[in-house]
Amino acid sequence: MAEISSLRIDPRSGFCSSNSTFYSKRVPFPLPSNHALDITTFISSYPHHGKTAFIDAATGRHLSFSQLWQSVDSVSTCLSELGIQKGNVVIIIAPNSIFLPIVCLSVMSLGAIITTSNPLNTSREFAVQMANSKPVLVFTTAQVVPKLAGSPLPVVLLDEQVATEKTGQVKIVTTISEMLKKETKDKIRVKDRVYQDDAATLLYSSGTTGASKGVISSHRNLMALTQSFSNLSNPEKGEQTHICAVPMFHIYGFGAFAIGKLTQGSKVVILSKFDMKEMLSAVEKYRVTCLPLVPPILLVMVKEADVIRKKYDLSSLQSIVCGGAPLSKDLINRFREKFPSIYIRQGYAMTESTGFGASMETPEECLKYGSVGLLSPNLEAKIVDPTTGMALEVNQKGELWVRGPSIMKGYLNNAEATAATLDSQGWLKTGDLCYIDDDGYVYVVDRLKELIKYKGYQVPPAELEALLLSHPQISGAAVIPFPDEEVGQYPMAYVVRNSGSNISDTALMDFVAKQVAPYKRIRKVAFVTSIPKNPSGKILRRELIKLAISKI
Repeated sequence: MAEISSLRIDPRSGFCSSNSTFYSKRVPFPLPSNHALDITTFISSYPHHGKTAFIDAATGRHLSFSQLWQSVDSVSTCLSELGIQKGNVVIIIAPNSIFLPIVCLSVMSLGAIITTSNPLNTSREFAVQMANSKPVLVFTTAQVVPKLAGSPLPVVLLDEQVATEKTGQVKIVTTISEMLKKETKDKIRVKDRVYQDDAATLLYSSGTTGASKGVISSHRNLMALTQSFSNLSNPEKGEQTHICAVPMFHIYGFGAFAIGKLTQGSKVVILSKFDMKEMLSAVEKYRVTCLPLVPPILLVMVKEADVIRKKYDLSSLQSIVCGGAPLSKDLINRFREKFPSIYIRQGYAMTESTGFGASMETPEECLKYGSVGLLSPNLEAKIVDPTTGMALEVNQKGELWVRGPSIMKGYLNNAEATAATLDSQGWLKTGDLCYIDDDGYVYVVDRLKELIKYKGYQVPPAELEALLLSHPQISGAAVIPFPDEEVGQYPMAYVVRNSGSNISDTALMDFVAKQVAPYKRIRKVAFVTSIPKNPSGKILRRELIKLAISKI
């Protein structure tokens, strides 16, 4: 990697013609020189003037920064006594709560690895992830416990409920409440030395295509992410209060709110799940300044703007951060007409880039409608022609490749997928068709990858196709994203029935719905005589997408 100082970089676009690379225009930040450092220690030692770290929107419970670090000390001590050590994987299956950041920071402080799962997933989906990640301990809620029936893993409950008849087949060892009572003042603990390059998280993503894969992110990756948040602190804005209405089991919620805002000293109000009324009430009650949303929720706010403005005081709200799916220029304009004092900051990131990518930070940047902002600090990018592999220039469309300190270590137990996504020089191939303009702003044009984005959730077509093909009356299947104004996209299936079968679309949708989380359900089925494929057997999804759209 060439020294940036020796390169001739266009200050306007960030493009260097000598190596066809775009460089971030953001102020770079140094990463810690101490190699033996974990993310928890790094965050806890970061200087700021914040007092309250987290607030539970439902109960009003406040957790100060000093209480947070005491809680982390107590829980990590209990984890050590349970035998958790460096390299062990601990899984959290739970909705958002004030306890999730405590557990994550505690686990990572020991050098153990956090993996997360959507609590709406089915028993089958949990089993698949656990077989891959091999956790040794589960943090979950009483509501999820029945789905873990038969699992040999010890369980820690994150709610006040104790074991019931429904938890009889699960080994519950303690509760988070009991862990938080642990006295640590005179305890001397010998911890394994944790290094920046050690694995810290194992969040699951479908990557550029195919089934879900475990993304290994290091402590250093997370340090890059959290330090980028601290770089964005602006004393002139006053104390910032954020609301976390996005799931913490996803990189967006985990990276930004479970750990990211801690380096800013910002206050984070946590919603256990998304509810429009609860969210808006919390904005009013806690004088929230920044609100993260996905496009479908923004659309609801536009449609119900008159009612919302009459019922709720949103005067504290300065900005909305929108990620998870592309946001149309039309929707931005409609929102600005209804809420002129609130600006929309768009962003772009992947689990594989540990929440890094591009973002908007100032009102001036937000005027670049259709863009997802400027490249994140310390990040380099290339726009590569997907056919020739040649690096392109300003305003030319191609696949976005990124490189920097936040890029993942690789996929767990999947060297083939890692090699296809990360090249030998550290470039992450995003699978997204993009271009970067004369001012260095990134625009996402289309997806080369095959993921479906339902309300910001990732839905891998390959998983649903495999389920459809497991049905005895089905011989062929292809799942595509079907555009929808309310949810962004939903899964639509093209299906080939066996000769003599008359199975209905409803029966097939029910068949899949019983085996997947609600956001993965197939909501439209069309029967065809064959599935179009190229000579190598790859489904020609774009042909099917065109066919589906032509019939709208």
